[in-house]
Amino acid sequence: MTTLTLDRVRLHIPDTHRSPRKRPARLADALDFWMFAGAAANVAMQFAHQGVAAGVLESKVESGALMVHPWKRLRTTSAYLAVAVLGTDEDKLAMREAVNVAHRQVKSGPDSKVKYNAFDRDLQMYVAAAIYVGFEDTHQLLCGKMTPEELEVFYQGSDTFGTTLQVHPDMWPPTRADFDRYWLQACEQVVCDDEFRAYIDDLLHLRMIHWSTRLLFGNLLQFLTAGFLPPHFRDQMAIDWSEADQRRFEHLFLFVGFINRFIPRFIRFAGTHAMIRDVRRRIRTQKALI
Repeated sequence: MTTLTLDRVRLHIPDTHRSPRKRPARLADALDFWMFAGAAANVAMQFAHQGVAAGVLESKVESGALMVHPWKRLRTTSAYLAVAVLGTDEDKLAMREAVNVAHRQVKSGPDSKVKYNAFDRDLQMYVAAAIYVGFEDTHQLLCGKMTPEELEVFYQGSDTFGTTLQVHPDMWPPTRADFDRYWLQACEQVVCDDEFRAYIDDLLHLRMIHWSTRLLFGNLLQFLTAGFLPPHFRDQMAIDWSEADQRRFEHLFLFVGFINRFIPRFIRFAGTHAMIRDVRRRIRTQKALI
């Protein structure tokens, strides 16, 4: 097996000049609506771990299945991210209890190829790390490559993606450099078989959404999804991606990043703030969170 390197498991962030930052970015600064451009790719990255993949493919919890209820899954995932980054301790406890109800049903059986349990802290740690990678990569594509010092500031508090569930704070790498070492090791478990590639093919081609939406946005969303996957993940999922594709992807986000500077912050972050308000309304009225 070829030894993985960081350039194989992370996106390439070009050293293109961007406007200097007034202050180092933090996690909450990445809750821009452009974050959702890479949502499908990040879900694919989460699912690509052998243990997580087995749980997804064998899960009997249809109410939260991405390929059956895609918009509900998008809402619940967005709610989880909003709570993890912006929520109070009470918000996080309510979300943890809601997710636990679904997770209790997700565990391997006697005939499973891989043993798994949705409460496995190592699997949750991998999923949380994949979420962080998505946050960091998307923010850098939009706002420019961060220095090591800026990355360290951005990284602080990112353990919330895991600790909002069962990941213990001590499991989360303490520094950004430690995270790189963890991620390299974790990605060795990203080994996709034909069954999983067929599942991911449905996701990449948006077969879970109505044909009219695919007709309007399918090509763009497929391009974004492939572009947001690091090379190792593309290879495992058998996705073709050329140097010309990479140039188009980077040029697209150079343009989007420029336009984004002129969109008022309250508009760019409106969706996330609406989501956290919805979560609190559901808690207050005792409605299901997921």
